[in-house]
Amino acid sequence: MARMGEKKQLKKLASPVSWPIQRKDKKWTVKPSAGAYPAKEAIPIKVVIQDILKLADRSKEAVSILKKGMVLVDGKPAKDKKLPVGLMSIISIPKLGKHYRIFYTEKGKITLNEIKEKEASSKLCKIKNKHKIKGGKIQLTLHDGRNIIVKSNDYKTGDVLEIEVPSQKIKKHYALKKGNLALITGGKHSGEIGRIEEIQKGTINREPTVVIKTKEETLITPKRYVFVIGEEKPVISLGR
Repeated sequence: MARMGEKKQLKKLASPVSWPIQRKDKKWTVKPSAGAYPAKEAIPIKVVIQDILKLADRSKEAVSILKKGMVLVDGKPAKDKKLPVGLMSIISIPKLGKHYRIFYTEKGKITLNEIKEKEASSKLCKIKNKHKIKGGKIQLTLHDGRNIIVKSNDYKTGDVLEIEVPSQKIKKHYALKKGNLALITGGKHSGEIGRIEEIQKGTINREPTVVIKTKEETLITPKRYVFVIGEEKPVISLGR
C-alpha cells in the first residue's frame, strides 16, 4: 500500500525544473492531476499556495485553505490540491485582495505576476485545435484544456483569445501574424518576448517556425512555442 501512495506523489528533486521551489527541504510534494496542462507545464495549486506564495507552513494548512474555497483559479474555487495550473492561469485570494497570473521568467521558469483586480477578470488562451461539430458550429480547444463553441470560422489554430473568466465569453481575438507581440513558451528561448517578423511554413521534414525579433536579437522558434500577447503592446502586465 505504501508504494501505491508514493505513486500519487512526486519527489521534489524530480519535480520539473520550471517549478520555482526549494527541492531539499522535504522529500515529497503533490503531483498535479492529469488533464488541462501537459505535465511539464503544470504545477499543482497546493504547491503554488504553500511553496510559492507561502500562505501555509504545513501541508494540512494548505489543504484546509483550498477546501474552504479561499482560492480561486480562473474565477472558480479551487478545492482540489492537485488541480493543475499553468501559463496564464489567474489565481485570486479574495480575502487578501490579491490576484496573480502565471507567467514565465526570461529564463523560462514559472512565476506569479501580481496583477490588479481588473486584470483578474480575463485570461489569454491559445487555440490548440479546432473542428466542426453538429449544427455547423466550431469547437475551439484551448491551451488550458477548455473548449469553446463558436459560430465564426475566423479563428485559427495558434491564435489567442482573451476570454472573460469564469464565463468564457470571448472579449478579443489576437491572430498569430506578423507584427504582433509574442511570448516564446518552450525550447532554449522559453520566456523571451518579441515581435513576430515572419511565419515560415514547414516541410515534410521540418515543422513550421516563427521569426521573432526581441530587444537584443532575432530568434527562430517552432510555431507551437509562440503565444501571442498583444498587438502594438502587451495586453497583460508582464511583471518585468
